[in-house]
Amino acid sequence: MSQPKYRQIASELRGQIVSGALREGDRLPTEPQLQERYGVSRNTVRDATALLVHEGLVQRVPGRAGGMIVRKTASLTFHAHRAEMPAQPMAETDAWRSEVEAQGYEASQDFFLMIQSLSPDLAERLHVEPDSDAVLRRCVRYVNGQASSLQDTYYPMDLAEMVRELLSSKDVPQGTTRLLAERGYEQTAYYDEYVSRMPTPEEANLLGLQPGTPILLHIRTGYTEQRPVRVSFNVFAGDRNQIVATHGDVRIIARFRPEEAAR
Repeated sequence: MSQPKYRQIASELRGQIVSGALREGDRLPTEPQLQERYGVSRNTVRDATALLVHEGLVQRVPGRAGGMIVRKTASLTFHAHRAEMPAQPMAETDAWRSEVEAQGYEASQDFFLMIQSLSPDLAERLHVEPDSDAVLRRCVRYVNGQASSLQDTYYPMDLAEMVRELLSSKDVPQGTTRLLAERGYEQTAYYDEYVSRMPTPEEANLLGLQPGTPILLHIRTGYTEQRPVRVSFNVFAGDRNQIVATHGDVRIIARFRPEEAAR
């Protein structure tokens, strides 16, 4: 069975974008041009371009000089196995910034501190009473000035009262992982979860996501020998990130993937 006409048009345009025939910043043909090329109605053309918008491949730019533009995105590779390693020589933010810059991009972030009442799910993850307060430390991270990922980390309030820097409205210079280790709360185990889903309205707004763009959610719960001490939600824009992880002897991998040795 043949595809609907709008899907055929979207498929051809998608192929031109993937192949590089249409590059980032290029304009798609206008609606009248596409109508004439394919012998279809205006609604069919709009259905085709709407599909590409929902896939995050193009964006609609208003105005006479606008139109359907192939999206400009910086695709960042996030090395999950290196994230928040207590023994690494730099703070989490510095490690993230270093990785972004190593891939040829510019890094920046906005930091926010909030006190929030925990949902039953979060309270269960942290082994505290439901509705108890927690410190939320939020980082919105930008690559080349475009929001790329969001990190929300929750710390139980009783822990924050003992490690007062967690209540600071500024970023912790040495990183919270190392800070906690220095204060006797070394995280010796992690439980990681990966979930692909559509964004919440808040996530879509913070990350500037086009309609139909999914996110990849990395949830990490950090444990000391006595208790869970934090839960981090790393929200990655699905159209501008990929996540990789290596296991075992990384020297072997570097022999066949030299780019990994340089990072």
